Amino acid sequence: MQSTYVQLTTFDGQDFSEVPLIAGEYEGCTFQNCNFMGGDITDFRFIDCYFEGCNLSLVKSNKTVFLNAKFKDCKILGFRFDTCLKFGLSFSFDSCQLNHSSFYKTNIKKTTFENSQLQEVDFTECDLTGSVFDKCDLAKAVFNNTNLEKVDFCTSYNYSLDPESNRIRKAKFSLYGLPGLLGRYDIDIE
Repeated sequence: MQSTYVQLTTFDGQDFSEVPLIAGEYEGCTFQNCNFMGGDITDFRFIDCYFEGCNLSLVKSNKTVFLNAKFKDCKILGFRFDTCLKFGLSFSFDSCQLNHSSFYKTNIKKTTFENSQLQEVDFTECDLTGSVFDKCDLAKAVFNNTNLEKVDFCTSYNYSLDPESNRIRKAKFSLYGLPGLLGRYDIDIE
């Protein structure tokens, strides 16, 4: 079966939960205000694609390729990035809702998360080396055996992580964020 190849195309306001996107490879495409909710993008390839104002909540993404994908103002609840193809996995997020999503065991070095909600997101055994969390809400996000070396948390909040069970060498934190680092010690910080 021949795979569809789509290049430099804009999809605007389409409801892919009603009429699914055709399986294939999408390169340099823009998806604006599209609804993928509950759909299946298994084995799709998104290369240099831009998603703006889209709903990708609860989408199946087995072996999906995201290479240099950009997400802005998107709702991406319960998304399993850990089931995507690991090779070359790269993306950035700006003003997105990623609550309840999973990045378990992914290698996503130098990923940028800006102005995003990452509540109860699973970063267990993830390699986030050199990533930036800029003004992100990380309430109940799980960091366990996670590589956080050189990660910038300076402007983010509500995170709680154990320095003894994560690699945090040269990571950046603000004084405001100290309770999120020292919470396990049950001490009062004023």
